[in-house]
Amino acid sequence: MNKIQKSIPERKLWAQFDALQLGSGWDEKDITKPQILIEDVYGDSHPGSVHLNDLTQQAKYGVFECGGYPAEFHATDICDGCAQGHDGMNYILASREAICDMVELHGSATPWDGLILTSSCDKSIPAHLKAAARLDIPSIFIPGGSMRPSPYMSTSMRAGDISLRQKREGQISDDEVRDYKLTGCPSYGACAFLGTASTMQCMAEALGMALPGSALAPATMRDILQYSRDSGRKIMELVSKGIRASMIMTKEAFYNAFVIHSAIGGSTNAMIHMPSIARELGIIIDPDEIDEINHKIPHLGNVTPSGAYPTEAFWFAGGIPMVQIYLKDYLNLDVLTVTGKTLGENLEDLQKENFFYRNLGYLENYGLKRDDVIFHPDEAQEKGSIAVLKGNIAPEGSVVKYSACDKKLYVYRGPARVFDSEEEAHKAVVNGNINPGDVIVIRYEGPRGSGMPEMFMTTEAIVCDPKLNGTVSLITDGRFSGATRGAAIGHVSPEAAAGGPLAFIHEGDIIEYDITKRKINCIGIDGEILDQAEIEKIFATRSKKGIVPRPARKGLLRRYTSHALSAMEGAGY
Repeated sequence: MNKIQKSIPERKLWAQFDALQLGSGWDEKDITKPQILIEDVYGDSHPGSVHLNDLTQQAKYGVFECGGYPAEFHATDICDGCAQGHDGMNYILASREAICDMVELHGSATPWDGLILTSSCDKSIPAHLKAAARLDIPSIFIPGGSMRPSPYMSTSMRAGDISLRQKREGQISDDEVRDYKLTGCPSYGACAFLGTASTMQCMAEALGMALPGSALAPATMRDILQYSRDSGRKIMELVSKGIRASMIMTKEAFYNAFVIHSAIGGSTNAMIHMPSIARELGIIIDPDEIDEINHKIPHLGNVTPSGAYPTEAFWFAGGIPMVQIYLKDYLNLDVLTVTGKTLGENLEDLQKENFFYRNLGYLENYGLKRDDVIFHPDEAQEKGSIAVLKGNIAPEGSVVKYSACDKKLYVYRGPARVFDSEEEAHKAVVNGNINPGDVIVIRYEGPRGSGMPEMFMTTEAIVCDPKLNGTVSLITDGRFSGATRGAAIGHVSPEAAAGGPLAFIHEGDIIEYDITKRKINCIGIDGEILDQAEIEKIFATRSKKGIVPRPARKGLLRRYTSHALSAMEGAGY
């Protein structure tokens, strides 16, 4: 047998091992080759997964070409968009742990020589990266790419406006709703805005776990198939060299990834996923270090929702490698990547093979130049995109994406409008019961509260209401969609269900935050400004009544909500 093959000792222990693989259609030569586990989330659940079998097939060809034998496994993911507005959203973050666990099971029951992972979307990408870290074998990730833009360079994010007007009698026609449904998601791939799905594709590449330039490649173009074939070839090289996931996903690689996250205006959900991936490797991410990165890194990505253009335009403009070229003085260029080379070497190779100019003609099709989509650092209008706010509401921290927030809401004070679920808050917005100047507080929606659903339906209802847009802020221990716009402060920790201070805010208390100073506090009770010592005493008195009991749950959701860490620690378990 091939000396590279990891499972030789196990095969000698039990003859049925080989018999079972031969019974699955392998032949006697196949069972002596290095064996590669290919994990995808292929399925009919949503556009981010329905095409992944094509990528997997190309990866398999690459493995075959280089003398390995691939085996394909599936653990289909689920879609936030299909879970909006109902209890299905409570399962979305928990699915990250479930998918990770399934890959761990697949990867541990049989000794594999290497691992290829492919996914497109919010929870499956971090699930795959967590699993790669946990298994710590030679591993490579294939991003599932970008969906085509909707009409007029828009995206599926138009659902917020469409859905709000649907709920208000006489504001939208059936034809307008139908037209959106037929054009909102025009192809497979991740949604065409820099939401969590697209952000995590970028993070996989920025960590060095995906081939250079592969994040956000248009899912309908030949390039993504080439990246997949090359990934199949490359995994065999990683196996031969013994390059494991932990040798790539180092502390320095995570630093690099957060530099890129800051520069592109990535989703706040990366503040959950990246620390959770790092924990699998024994690396603890300090939120204050991430905040410090955002103080100094220029915001370069002009990509919706923080900017103007869809994700395929970002890829045409040079994607993550172009951002890395612009920011190379901030990056650790000596980190190892799945090419077997360093980040610095990868960038040199891309320059030699004309990557940075080959796709600019596609931008010209839209009448765009590179600098329209990826600003040169000298032209950047702001530093960073994410801030970590702390105070008596969020002693451990909270997160806001200020790059998608109106600057007039960077410093704000207003009366608390308190809701114990997103559904209640959304109903109040739709029914016109929220006033300009209010600060909406949604609590018991953290990891232990309800599984940490996203508040996208409510944030979109706010920004799509002309009366409320730019005048109302939202604070929650839940999380947000990567598409969220406006003054949306989430991940408040400790969460209400864990007895955090958010549980003791009452209607009419005065909330104040300052993004520039990274502060968030309750500064008044029942409309009266008080000093911090008095407020702490009142919170202590209120806490004696306890928190609102959590509903009984079963199965996966019960396990997750019983054991999840805080959002600022990654919300894993």
